[in-house]
Amino acid sequence: MCFTKIARWCVLCTAWGCTFADSAATSRAAEPAAIASNTDPVRTTNEWTSWRGPQADGSGDAEQMPPTQWSESEHIAWQTPIPGRGHASPVVRGDEVFLPTADLDRQIQSVLCFDAKTGRQKWESIVHEGGFNNKNAETANSKASFASSTIAADNEQLYVNFFNDDAIYTTALDHSGHILWQQKISDYTMHQGYGSSPALHGPLVIVSADNKGGGAVAGLDRKSGKIVWSHDRPSKPNYASPIVHHLNGRDQLILTGCDLVTSLNPLTGEVLWEIPGATTECVTTTVTDGTHVYSSGGYPKNHVAAIVADGSGRVAWEINKRIYVPSMVIRDGYLYVTFDDGIAGCIDAATGEEIWKKRLGGTFSSSPVLVGTLIYATNEDGETFIFEATPEKFQSAGKNKIGQSVFATPAIVGGKIYTRVAKMEDDQRQEYLVCISN
Repeated sequence: MCFTKIARWCVLCTAWGCTFADSAATSRAAEPAAIASNTDPVRTTNEWTSWRGPQADGSGDAEQMPPTQWSESEHIAWQTPIPGRGHASPVVRGDEVFLPTADLDRQIQSVLCFDAKTGRQKWESIVHEGGFNNKNAETANSKASFASSTIAADNEQLYVNFFNDDAIYTTALDHSGHILWQQKISDYTMHQGYGSSPALHGPLVIVSADNKGGGAVAGLDRKSGKIVWSHDRPSKPNYASPIVHHLNGRDQLILTGCDLVTSLNPLTGEVLWEIPGATTECVTTTVTDGTHVYSSGGYPKNHVAAIVADGSGRVAWEINKRIYVPSMVIRDGYLYVTFDDGIAGCIDAATGEEIWKKRLGGTFSSSPVLVGTLIYATNEDGETFIFEATPEKFQSAGKNKIGQSVFATPAIVGGKIYTRVAKMEDDQRQEYLVCISN
């Protein structure tokens, strides 16, 4: 297979009734022998190896607290220019930071590796070359990028999704940047963009490609890239990333959007339960308290809901709130959110009651990150608002700004904040990977 001819971009990016779906009609699974081994990465609090961090819930390491005050000239350990553009978050493993990007001038999509201590770029691996110029891609939202899917890293490999040549491809690289395999997941009809990030579970990397042309969610063998199982999805646009939660005594792969909330067995693709609801287009990744799945979406309706994850189809509550792009965080029975239109809020996870809200300003695409009792939330203008995760009232702990444009969610680990920002220099947009440290 030619690895240089597969290129393109990324992002954003009622009444409910339970249906126990027939998995045989929509899923194609391999024999159990194909999923016997387990190569999960060692989850530690001092690494940030996938979308939403080490616990897959938007929470960071609280043992070493990051700074609460910084500026363009203060508490900046290093900043390194990034070629091209992307909205994918950095991932941190050991002494290295990995980041995907898309360089339209060079017509490439690539993965970059940086030294976490100095910011020095160690290598660039070109994953796709060419294929940026087609009408399908031109229909994307102006906020979208060609590199919005965050990498997932295990002990040996990196996994990244890219939209290319009207399809979604997943590529595996080793930690030196050598491409090991590449797999087409589904044809893709562009609507707003593509930004679904891969999830790791057992021996599989799980990827999704919801789109108007009819997409799929699939489990791929990490070592070979072989599709172990594939589950067809409705022909509707959607942008949420797959995520595995431990719910009701078992691991469940949760997908929201396409007017459904769906639970699959992450090792086989078997449908565990599925209910109509949510909304058509979702971007956020669900959070959980172990009993409920908390979903949100923004088109064609605004909604936030708590679904009991036992297959009963029961919706504990639903409210008409627009939390479309930024994912939520949960702490001690309360959901903390940043609404797209620049408002922070606290919601009782048991009832859906709005406890407090506070206007921050700007527009949010980046998701908030919880570190200890503090929440770090960055708007599209590069302003980071830090506030307490408490139901008592909104309590600010700081406000800082770096850059003029931020869409990526930061990685906060080991007392440091790794963030992707853009600055205007000589009327040109230049992205930087920035390390903020005490």
